[in-house]
Amino acid sequence: MIVVVFRSRLKEGIEETYRDEAQAVSSMARKISGYVSHKSFVADDGERVTIVEYESEEALGAWARDPRHVAAKRLGRRDFYAEYKVQICNLARESRFARE
Repeated sequence: MIVVVFRSRLKEGIEETYRDEAQAVSSMARKISGYVSHKSFVADDGERVTIVEYESEEALGAWARDPRHVAAKRLGRRDFYAEYKVQICNLARESRFARE
């Protein structure tokens, strides 16, 4: 399992345009073979965090090379992000608990 942690801050005043683009890209990401899940969160200080899971590095690579995603990354750097950081992690261990 590959886990991607994408931390970012948006430029001021672009939230609505960003939301529309992010929803479109999110929909496409779900169609990549090997995609598992993703969730996004916004902290009180404005930092955004998206956690994405892929079955393999190959699946992540397919998404990284997807032409629509490549275009979205270019658009993000140009128009949306004040800053971002991407961390790609190999899952070493996992445990779960769910109350029945």
